[in-house]
Amino acid sequence: MASGTASRSEDEESLAGQKRASSQALGTIPKRRSSSRFIKRKKFDDELVESSLAKSSTRAKGASGVEPGRCSGSEPSSSEKKKVSKTPSTPVPPSPAPAPGLTKRVKKSKQPLQVTKDLGRWKPADDLLLISAVLQTNDLTSVHLGVKFSCRFTLREVQERWYALLYDPVISKLACQAMRQLHPEAIAAIQSKALFSKAEEQLLSKVGSTSQPTLETFQDLLHRHPDAFYLARTAKALQAHWQLMKQYYLLEDQTVQPLPKGDQVLNFSDAEDLIDDSKLKDMRDEVLEHELTVADRRQKREIRQLEQELHKWQVLVDSITGMSSPDFDNQTLAVLRGRMVRYLMRSREITLGRATKDNQIDVDLSLEGPAWKISRKQGVIKLKNNGDFFIANEGRRPIYIDGRPVLCGSKWRLSNNSVVEIASLRFVFLINQDLIALIRAEAAKITPQ
Repeated sequence: MASGTASRSEDEESLAGQKRASSQALGTIPKRRSSSRFIKRKKFDDELVESSLAKSSTRAKGASGVEPGRCSGSEPSSSEKKKVSKTPSTPVPPSPAPAPGLTKRVKKSKQPLQVTKDLGRWKPADDLLLISAVLQTNDLTSVHLGVKFSCRFTLREVQERWYALLYDPVISKLACQAMRQLHPEAIAAIQSKALFSKAEEQLLSKVGSTSQPTLETFQDLLHRHPDAFYLARTAKALQAHWQLMKQYYLLEDQTVQPLPKGDQVLNFSDAEDLIDDSKLKDMRDEVLEHELTVADRRQKREIRQLEQELHKWQVLVDSITGMSSPDFDNQTLAVLRGRMVRYLMRSREITLGRATKDNQIDVDLSLEGPAWKISRKQGVIKLKNNGDFFIANEGRRPIYIDGRPVLCGSKWRLSNNSVVEIASLRFVFLINQDLIALIRAEAAKITPQ
């Protein structure tokens, strides 16, 4: 064994000498080798025996496909040293291909990542919405147009997702597990957004448009047809959808009137006369309703305060004038009476609005109350030859006549004691019947001539 160690050291010295000679001939300085051993010494017999045992054990491990490891007391063989000595001058050969067992593990670990990434864009709520909508309509195009998902999906993405839920066992299993973990309130909210089927809309269309159905009507409809309606339908949801169908003329007793044929072109006033005002649905403006509610509360509070002080002011007025002033005189055609002031109409046409430095009008509504929402020229009141008063809206906000909105560009006939409301300011329109009767009589005399 001692002779073997001596021959090994001689081989190492000869290899080191050849390496120095080749490096000097090439003109390069060889890289200094370093060892992990702290003290370089020759091995004793017992250490050589232990290293041989360690090598045999590592060879057995290497045969099973795992990279062999070296013991701390082992020394590399001469063939390994030759490979190490050649590394500075020659490129490192490519590492061998990994075992087939490792490649299979890597592939298996990548598949769940891909599925999880796909599920990250499609939320469980989206899957539940998609399933309920398809069960209702049986049409993916209608689902894409009618359902609002958490992301903006294309029709192709919706189709691919539906086919994946049907035929891909991995995605279907993960989606079902995620949907089971949803909160019951979230599930109820999602089911309430389900699209209406054709059978449901057919039953709703049988409710007459001229009738005034209540929640009890739709609740009775649910009880009579439990199989036709979706399980999450409520009477309130049916009423809202019925109103939407009525707005778009989808009920059975509704018909869309065709436009008149011919060369005659209707102007705006003729088309306005053809409109049935009773069928128009008032568009709700939540901001405006809130402002009107707040203003109404404030006005009622002020009215209560004035009513409490009314007897004091009445005594003061009676003591000064001795009589109450009449609403009309010989030159007043009509009066627009508010809570604070009265506006006398003494010409056949007056303008209403908010006066500014550059804009002077006949009736300044800012004297009655807060008028910052009123246009500079809100409207015009005009008296025609037949004795009828008409108001035309020229502002941005609607004018309410007895609760009926008059939009911009429209006009409405004013009668005696009509309530005119402009941006939470209310007035009563009073007509001088005696003077208007004289005007009508004069118009009747002029007409036969």
